[in-house]
Formats: sequence, structure tokens, C-alpha cells
Amino acid sequence: MKVQTQIDQKAFEPNEGFIKNFQKLIKNTVIPYQYEVLNDTAADNTEKSHVIQNFINAGNVLAGKESGDGFYGMVFQDSDAAKWIEAAAYALALFPDKNLEKTVDSLIDIIAAAQDKDGYLDTYFTVKDKDRRFQNLHDAHELYCSGHMMEAACAYYESTGKRKLLDVMLKNAECVYNTFVNGDEFKKTAYPGHPEIELALMKMYRTSGDKRCLELAEHFVNVRGVDTKYYEKEMERRDWNVWGGESIDNAYHQSDMPVREQKDAKGHAVRAVYLYTAMADLAGTTGDAELLAACRRLWESITKRQMYITGGIGSTVLGEAFTVDYDLPPDTAYCETCASIGLIFFASRMLENDLNSEYADIMEKAFYNTVLGGMQQDGKRFFYVNPLEVVPGIAEKAQTHRHVLPERPAWYACACCPPNVARLVSSFGKYAYGENETTLFCHLYAAGTVKAENGMRVRCETAYPYGFTVSYTVEECAENSTLAVRIPGWSRIWEVSKNGAPLLGEDSSTAQTVDNVVLKGGYVHIPVKKGDNINLVLDKRPYFVYPSQRIPDLCGQAAVCMGPLVFCAEGKDNGNDVLSLMFNTEKPIEVSLNKNSAMLAVSGFRIKGTDDLYSDQKPEAIPQTIWMIPYYLWGNRGVNQMKVWFPYRMGC
Repeated sequence: MKVQTQIDQKAFEPNEGFIKNFQKLIKNTVIPYQYEVLNDTAADNTEKSHVIQNFINAGNVLAGKESGDGFYGMVFQDSDAAKWIEAAAYALALFPDKNLEKTVDSLIDIIAAAQDKDGYLDTYFTVKDKDRRFQNLHDAHELYCSGHMMEAACAYYESTGKRKLLDVMLKNAECVYNTFVNGDEFKKTAYPGHPEIELALMKMYRTSGDKRCLELAEHFVNVRGVDTKYYEKEMERRDWNVWGGESIDNAYHQSDMPVREQKDAKGHAVRAVYLYTAMADLAGTTGDAELLAACRRLWESITKRQMYITGGIGSTVLGEAFTVDYDLPPDTAYCETCASIGLIFFASRMLENDLNSEYADIMEKAFYNTVLGGMQQDGKRFFYVNPLEVVPGIAEKAQTHRHVLPERPAWYACACCPPNVARLVSSFGKYAYGENETTLFCHLYAAGTVKAENGMRVRCETAYPYGFTVSYTVEECAENSTLAVRIPGWSRIWEVSKNGAPLLGEDSSTAQTVDNVVLKGGYVHIPVKKGDNINLVLDKRPYFVYPSQRIPDLCGQAAVCMGPLVFCAEGKDNGNDVLSLMFNTEKPIEVSLNKNSAMLAVSGFRIKGTDDLYSDQKPEAIPQTIWMIPYYLWGNRGVNQMKVWFPYRMGC
């Protein structure tokens, strides 16, 4: 069973600082901008969305009216509205706003009008072809869209207490339940092509208490991959598809074997981590040890052998997928933003089952690098793909690099990533803190106040990720309360003190007990009472990271990090040429801090260039300072080169 759970989304109130700055950006800029996009009223150079009009048109069809201009966009276009509502719900929990709430209520009214009387809700099939519903689970994304709308319904109910959308989605869940649990034998063996509804049903169960949601989530997990011929049989039963052509690849869909037998992360990376999130949640809820063991194997497969230093996953553009162990090329990296978001979801659910700081370390890595890097600093442009090396002229042009963009686009035809970033940043508190009956768990560091259901109220003060002191003040707590503070794996030295007296630190990091203070699973468990102050000091020194020799593209190279942040060099700061640079790893790295960021000065060399394609003359290595910025900030100053990994040499 779960050792701790996420806090309620209204339990965290941010204070001024790094996280709140991003959350204000989401509330004040990203959410209004994305609503304009959904309404097709954004700037002329923004990709058309038509999402809200699709719902209006579907409602008209159900009311016996003309369908207007029909359906436009991807088959999963409805999910953009769902993720927008979810982001808005989290933003409302942080920053109440009657106008935004009114806008969301109006959109929910439109969505409710697009629901059929049996609970079915999907604008693509309502507008285009009602008779083809649930006939193409392989590709049509009906259950995927339902899942995202269920998540939105739960978030909006928890933020506002309004249950109109929740009731709509409970009716939709009943429709899905009747189709796949109580339906014909063929449907009973079916499973979604794109996992998502499974994790959403778990949220619906916790929010509503409707046990059918739990049963349906368990059903979809249990039948997945049992009949590996299901999609072939489904295709044989119809003479149409939604993509213009289909091929069956069960590994791509994580359905080449039952989920409890899976050990290697395969296929489409987003689908994989959404599925694994549901599996971990279900395992903790039902006490399914076999399912949890599968989750642990899959976690190891991703984080030990298939993950980039930035927390990016899914290395190839071909299928947006995992490939094989240690295949992590930096310049063609796919690393979809949504995949890192899904990895955070998976890590958070694993952390509920097993209090191990490794899960929070990965959440942090993915968030501060790939997720934040997926959004431009103005909140109006977004990366779908997050490479670790960009060379304009090759990126976006060479056949092998066309997916690698040197600048963030304003929007996408397939716009899953922008609203996904918005909902995660707005809900950061849910991932930063957890609780059980007696303990508040501090997984990630964010300035703000947390009020847990167990009676603890704790205020955190920190300038993280650029400041490395984290202070917790216990404002309220019951007797026998405990504060459990994570020690990140990257911090080579650290110290924890209570009311000014040292408790544990670098010299006792392997100790199990000191004055009733326990270090377990990478968390320092500290008994606290009202008024106590806990101070955590982490290692502020930048450091080099060296890859496994098994990664062929990176052998003999190094990267630079400071705390959770990965750094990169851009041409803008390095004479418009980062390709000829090389680290000197024997010299210390200098740090220049400003209000909202940092720049590192790394000693190194520049290899003197030649106009010859090849030369038998050894090039000269000229001493050079290499200027580096946080990876999440790259691409905000126009088109230029970018690089994370560099070759290195010792000494001069």
C-alpha cells in the first residue's frame, strides 16, 4: 500500500520566488494566450486550432442543427481543451480569478452540450461519423480524449467545488464501462491505443468514490497485451481508418505482452509513461505487488539506460519512441516535452509506493531542464522536441534532423505539449510535497506554505534552484509529527540543522539515527513541533558529469551541471561557434549569479579552425573561457548554435 500521497492541489500557496514566477507566467500569459489559440483568435502566424468550435459543432449536431464548418484538426484535438481547463483549474487554486472561472464555466457548458445522451463525448466522431464510435481503439484516441477530460474534471472540481464537468465525465466513464466491461466479448478484450484514460480513471475514483472507475482502470491495465492480435482483429472488422494507413506494432503501443511481464520500456515514450503512471497508481491502491514489481523494472529501464541527462526520454523521431539501451544521440534527440511530463507523473506515483529520493531526483531533473525548456520565457512559444545539440543549417534541414528546431514555434497542429506544460507548472505543489497521517514529505524545493490534511502547516523559504539553502518553519502540527526532507543525489556535501543545531551532514550521511533523526531512502526524517525551524544546506558548486562509455555518441565528453540544472553553451555567448570548444576539467568552474539566472565560466580550449575538410596537421588548442547558461533558457535569443556535451582534455 502507499506510504504517502500527493497533497491536495489547494494545499500549496507559493511565495515569491522561482516557481511562483513561472506559475504567474502561466496564469497571466500562457492560459489567456492558449485560450485565444483554442478560439482561433491568436496572431495570424499561429497554427489554427478550432478546438472550441469543434465542441460547438458537435453540440449543434446533437441538437439536430447544422454542424457548421464540421471538424478540423487532429483526431485527438479535444484533449487540448481538456488540458487547458486543467491548467486553468490549478491556476485558480493558486490565484483566484472570477473572470477566468467564468471563462472556464462557459467552455464547460459548451463541452456538456457536445455530450451524447449515452455519455459518449468525442467531437471527431460526433461531427464526422457517429456509427464508427469505439471501432478503432488502435488509432482514434477516443479514450485518450476522455482521459484528459476526466483529469480536467477532477482538477476543476477540487479547485472550485463545481461538479458540472465531473458529472459529465462520470456519465462518460459509465459509457466507457458499459462498452468495455459490460459490452460484447470482443470489446471486453480491448485496450486503448494511447494509454491515458487509465491514470485518469484512478483520479476519478479518488475524486468521486465511484468504484466503477477503479474497476475500469484495472480492467484496461489487466487486458493490455493479453490478446496481442487484438488490433489486427479490430482492423479486419472495419474498412476505414483515421490516418490514411495503419500498421500494427504492439511494442509501439506497449501491448506486445501483458503489463506484468514487461521489463523494457518500449515504443512511443508518452504512451509508455502514461501507462506506467496508471500501473504504479493502481499497484499502490490495490496492493498489487506483481504490478509494482513490473513498474520498478520499467523505471530502471528508462532511468538507468534510456534517459538523457536533461530528463528527456524517447530518443528517436521515428515513432517518438524509445529505441535500445544507451542509444542517446544529442543532436537528433527527440525528447518530447510531454514525455518528460509523463516521466514526472510516473516518478510521483512510484514515490507514493516507495519513499526513495531517486524518484524525486528524476522529477526535478525533468522539470528544471526539459519541461521548463519546452516553453519560451515569454510564454507564447513552445518546443515539442528538446535536443541537446543544435547546429543551424543542419537542424531543421538535413533529413535526419528535420524535427530539430532552432527556435520554438508559436503552436502546433499536434499541440499536446503547450497545455501540458501549463498544467504541470501550475500543479507543481502536488509533486513537491506529499503526506501521510503523521508526516509531511518535502520532495522538491519551492518557496511557499503547505497545509497538509494531517494538520501540519509548514513554510518553506528558498531561492532554489539558484540558491542552495532551504529553510522550513513548522507553523502548525499535531503531536508526533515528522518532517521528511529529501537529500538530492547530486549534492555531494550537505547539512541539516534544527533550530540552529546540526543534525546530519556530509560526514554522517550514511548514519541511520541521530537523536531520533532518521536518514532513510534519501530523506531525513525529523520529529518536529510547532515553531521548529529546519535548515537544509546543499552543495552549491558546479560539477562535471561524465557519460557511460556505452553511449557511443558521448564517449570522451562531459557536461556541466549546478544543482539540478544542466547547462549548455550557445553561440551567442561564444563567438557564434560552440562546435570547436573543449572543456578543461581540471580547473574550477566560476559562477556569475543574477536575479533570475546564472552563467558559468568554464575553462577550456578552442580548436583552431581549418578550411580543409580533413587535414593531416594537428590543430592548435587555444585556451578559451566557455560561457554556459541553464539549458532551459536556450533558444530565447534568436537562432544560434547550442551544445550540452563537449569533449574534454586534462591540463594544458
